[in-house]
Amino acid sequence: MGRVIQGTPIVPGTASGAALVSDEPLSFWGGYDQTTGEIIDRRHPLSGQIAAGQVLAVPCARGSSTTTSVLLEAVRAGKAPAALVTDSVDRFFALASIVAEEMYGKPIPLIALPSEDFAQLQSGQWIQVEPDGRLIVTEPV
Repeated sequence: MGRVIQGTPIVPGTASGAALVSDEPLSFWGGYDQTTGEIIDRRHPLSGQIAAGQVLAVPCARGSSTTTSVLLEAVRAGKAPAALVTDSVDRFFALASIVAEEMYGKPIPLIALPSEDFAQLQSGQWIQVEPDGRLIVTEPV
């Protein structure tokens, strides 16, 4: 069993996937391709990575409410991250997840971690998200 990190469930849910982690905020407007799940902001450290089906860990969204719209369209297309992990409560991610649940029955679990715990996450780790906000983190083999 992996290491357990306790977060705050902003939108509870269960998900698992490989971690895709950056300490840089991400703008989904112009930074995320909602039809492929690719991070297309060429100035972002995760540029070219596919976040669809992954546990995407970024401190917060950058930008405006258009992040919510792009993320919602990614959910509809089946190209959204499996879960989102942040180091603060992100209203744009929360709104997208809540609306995705209402419209499509597919919420994106959203967990906020304390900054020191967020800093422990690394791309490639396997993360299991639990409804109570626990992350079970397993190191890659």
